[in-house]
Amino acid sequence: MDIPVNITEKAFQEIIHIIERKNIPDQYGLRIGIKGGGCAGISYLLGFDTVSKEDGSFDFRGLPVYIAKKHTMYLFGLTLDFHEGADARGFVFLNPEQSRVKE
Repeated sequence: MDIPVNITEKAFQEIIHIIERKNIPDQYGLRIGIKGGGCAGISYLLGFDTVSKEDGSFDFRGLPVYIAKKHTMYLFGLTLDFHEGADARGFVFLNPEQSRVKE
């Protein structure tokens, strides 16, 4: 199965850099998820974690990516990018249905 989230080259390189710099253990993968609802809407989550039985497990160029199965429909079609600018630096989720959303 294809990964439901697109990951740009810039984001991929930054993830690899973080894994190396922080010595993230091999049994950890990139976790992408959501939080919330309510008045603020959905917030997107990004971190490193181990796989659980509730996860869909994907491979992106050798990087394990874990997404809770119940979150997949909310993440489908998003793009994870990394932004470096004079005003800010960090990961952003781009949703073709909404404006730019920062993580």
